[in-house]
Amino acid sequence: MNRMLKYKILPGIFIALFFGTLNVMAADMSSVADTLQVAQQTEHIAQLPPFYMIIPFVLLLMMIATGPLFYKHFWEKHYPKISIILGGFVVVYYLSVLHNHHSLMHSFTEYISFIALLGSLFVASGGILIKVDRESTPMANVLFLLFGAVISNIIGTTGASMLLIRPFIKMNRERLRPYHIIFFIFIVSNVGGALTPIGDPPLFLGFLSGVPFFWVIDNVWFIWIPALLMILAVFYIFDSLNKEEYEKIEYSGKIEFKGLKNLGYLAIIIISVFIDPAVIPWVPKLPFGLPFGIREIIMFGVIYFSYRGADTEILKANEFDFEPIKEVAYLFIGIFATMVPALELIAEFAKDHADKLNAGVFYWATGTLSAVLDNTPTYMNFLSAAMGKYALVVTDKVQVAHFVSVDQVYLQAISVAAVFFGAITYIGNGPNFMVKSISERAGIKMPSFFTYMIKYSLVILVPIYAIIWLLFFYGKG
Repeated sequence: MNRMLKYKILPGIFIALFFGTLNVMAADMSSVADTLQVAQQTEHIAQLPPFYMIIPFVLLLMMIATGPLFYKHFWEKHYPKISIILGGFVVVYYLSVLHNHHSLMHSFTEYISFIALLGSLFVASGGILIKVDRESTPMANVLFLLFGAVISNIIGTTGASMLLIRPFIKMNRERLRPYHIIFFIFIVSNVGGALTPIGDPPLFLGFLSGVPFFWVIDNVWFIWIPALLMILAVFYIFDSLNKEEYEKIEYSGKIEFKGLKNLGYLAIIIISVFIDPAVIPWVPKLPFGLPFGIREIIMFGVIYFSYRGADTEILKANEFDFEPIKEVAYLFIGIFATMVPALELIAEFAKDHADKLNAGVFYWATGTLSAVLDNTPTYMNFLSAAMGKYALVVTDKVQVAHFVSVDQVYLQAISVAAVFFGAITYIGNGPNFMVKSISERAGIKMPSFFTYMIKYSLVILVPIYAIIWLLFFYGKG
């Protein structure tokens, strides 16, 4: 297939950009922080949606859960249309009935940033080939996953997931089971990235809003370590019980790395994360109210140039194609649109009941909603509610810095939960779906949406998260 014909910079992005042009008259929202400020400044005059407007969101989640299980052929053929139609219903209602384009533009701007980051990390890492020619043992797998958890704080959970999932699959090829991929999602795609703002999007948005960059690692490392060790311990038990006989082969013990230039592209992506007017004052905003900024342009540029200049042999060895990110782009444009009413209702409830929210409530509420909603706005809504307890506002960086110095337990609970609970469902965090898609294309039969939760995440992660709650947040605040 012609490479340039094959490369269509994410069909879902084009659809989203078309929607964005309809709102080009909106105030300049070129950065995530600016959109948050505008949305919150207009919140007092915006009419709240009725409760029934969460139906499209619930319906989309239910179809994501049941489609691959009960009507797989129909779902695989029509899921882009379903996602866009359900999202379009909410868009039309907000524009024609509520006359509220601010909330839509806020969500759309976050979507562009979201897909730019995921897409650029996906393509840049796809041009890197890592071969681990060592025997797969439970301890070797634990060390591999631990390494993935650490570097996810440097190149993000998406970058680490895309870089390591293929070598992890190949390393375990003789004894590979779905649980290998599931624990990879738990550790590398989610929990691992809890130590830095680069690790996971909600933490980065907190950084943009005024949370000091090193606050996260200073205040979360002692929570991150026991959570990670408990998950790794459960994985070790699972992997040790995998006694199925397989043909023994000779291993060289070597680790091969190809695609060194793509490390440069990953570095560009990481640096571009900070190219935002909210972080560097002299960075210009783009004119005409465009729902993206220089940061996103750089990331989309990385997508183009890293793919065009990639080694075809590496792409072939990685079985690289755009289907995983295409699926994420289509589904999440619907999710980002349909979740707008749900997030606004949650924000209103949190604001009205801030005095009743303690650290434990913040932990479980942020976590539960981060499992089924995008964890970035969920993080910001509960951060706003926590600051409201002290009559502070999240739109003021000085007040955010003051809040961090006054009481850290609320932000600890919100930060940990937003990252950790993304592993509860396939849609809890963007890399989850991408890892699932890559694994299925490699011939691994992954569990359905509900099976993933009932058989794995709820029975493994929730007890561990309950222990974290008891150790660090129970009875506080």
